[in-house]
Amino acid sequence: MTTTRKLGRSGIEVSAIGMGCWAIGGPLWGDYRQPLGWGEVDDEESVRAVHAAIEHGVTFFDTASNYGAGHSERVLGRALAGRRDQVVIATKFGYTAEEATRRATGEDHRPEYAVASLEASLRRLGTDHVDLLQLHLNDLAPALALDLVDTLESMVTQGKIRAYGWSTDHPASAAAFAPAAPHCTAIQHDQSVLRDNADMLAVCDTYDLASINRGPLAMGLLTAATRSLGDDDVRGRAPEWLPWFTDGRPAPQWAQRVARVREALTVDGRTLAQGALGWLLARSPRTVPIPGFRTVAQVEENTRVLTLGPLPADAYDEVERHLSALRSNGAVTPA
Repeated sequence: MTTTRKLGRSGIEVSAIGMGCWAIGGPLWGDYRQPLGWGEVDDEESVRAVHAAIEHGVTFFDTASNYGAGHSERVLGRALAGRRDQVVIATKFGYTAEEATRRATGEDHRPEYAVASLEASLRRLGTDHVDLLQLHLNDLAPALALDLVDTLESMVTQGKIRAYGWSTDHPASAAAFAPAAPHCTAIQHDQSVLRDNADMLAVCDTYDLASINRGPLAMGLLTAATRSLGDDDVRGRAPEWLPWFTDGRPAPQWAQRVARVREALTVDGRTLAQGALGWLLARSPRTVPIPGFRTVAQVEENTRVLTLGPLPADAYDEVERHLSALRSNGAVTPA
């Protein structure tokens, strides 16, 4: 069974499942005390979880300069000390934050900020290069993203990054950027069994890009977790762009949709999370899901998919039958 995938046209090989490091960044606050992180976190458990992921075959870790205002990068860097050559590190730039106060301060798409942000990320990660640097501004105009290409190419030439990409849910933006950006190799976008982005997968096919899937478990909705979430967790006070939760609990309309596909996702003995990740691996050979984590137990459950592999064809087809019915009734919203 193939347990690795290529990061698009870069040829960089990664585990078929990566680890998303937003949650281990801990708290981050926006305006009016809007939580933008996942609440308090145990850094020692985070380090143990990273080590467990490596032991179970994970080689790809995705973070960002603003996760916990830089705390995620610091924790990941500590966990990877002495293991840097075993892994592929991806980080992002574009959102600004104040580390001392854990406060989000805005965004910056200027080329000079990209340079400064990368240097800060390298210091926090304790490395001399990152393998994949991603523009983090989902809605940035393509023309402004293209203004960054020369700077990103210079970073590649200097050996500070191996490749770059864009975290955006807009296929038109990705299609405008990729052909003009020689070392663009990946698009990170929202992708799950509940929210398919077929148009983005088509762009990835056209330009030989990896599809890095954030939100592969709908931020916990596609797991067995049902506990109420705190006020310091972004899901506890979900902003408009996060539809899965209401008042800290799974939104009823989305919980009902999960119930419709649960049996098909778990038909071969997988947990719901393992089924949802297996669906993504079956969806396209370009997908690399990056489920979040905070504990060793979560890592062990999710990395089991590296052994289980893609969802079997009959189970995948059964899921598709349910999804088609839901889409026809307007109950599943595409990205």
